[in-house]
Amino acid sequence: MGRTAGRTPADTRRALLDAAGDVIRSRGVNASLDDIARHAGVSKGGLLYHFASKDELILELVRSLLEAFRADIDSRLDPADTAPGRLTRAYIRALLAPPEDEIAARKAIGLIGLLTTIPAVADLVAEDTDRLNTELYADGLPRDVMTLVTAAADGVSSAPLWGASARGPEFRQLERRLIQLTHQPSLWQSIPWS
Repeated sequence: MGRTAGRTPADTRRALLDAAGDVIRSRGVNASLDDIARHAGVSKGGLLYHFASKDELILELVRSLLEAFRADIDSRLDPADTAPGRLTRAYIRALLAPPEDEIAARKAIGLIGLLTTIPAVADLVAEDTDRLNTELYADGLPRDVMTLVTAAADGVSSAPLWGASARGPEFRQLERRLIQLTHQPSLWQSIPWS
């Protein structure tokens, strides 16, 4: 149970979002508001003061996860990099960065998987993905190169879900190669495919 004395409203909201993630991960999307409130150390009325409904709480949880991912991408933008593919390279770095805590990474991936079974969440995630893809497609790379490198990064980022570690040297090598493709898209385009 979380600490309540001296918490700011923002701290309480964050505690409720964290509790929602923990409880939904352990009990599924049918977890009750009572369970979430208890886990956060607040009353159900306190939870409802901050979030009018379970749907509102879940959508805000998903928004916070999406915002955190976008902030991670933005933090990996290289200010000295002005070449086409700058955002794509930051995206690759964000997805292929070795997680500090692989168990937490596995839990986060699992939570997203659970939450996207809710239609409103799936719609929100699809809208966010469309926005990000629009930015990535406008990043100046040939579309097939951007698709290749982001699909590879997306796939590797799910390794912790399957119990694999993304810390090995082969993942650092893959990151370097994918970034190299964004600097030299002709490498990809010169591969004979037939």
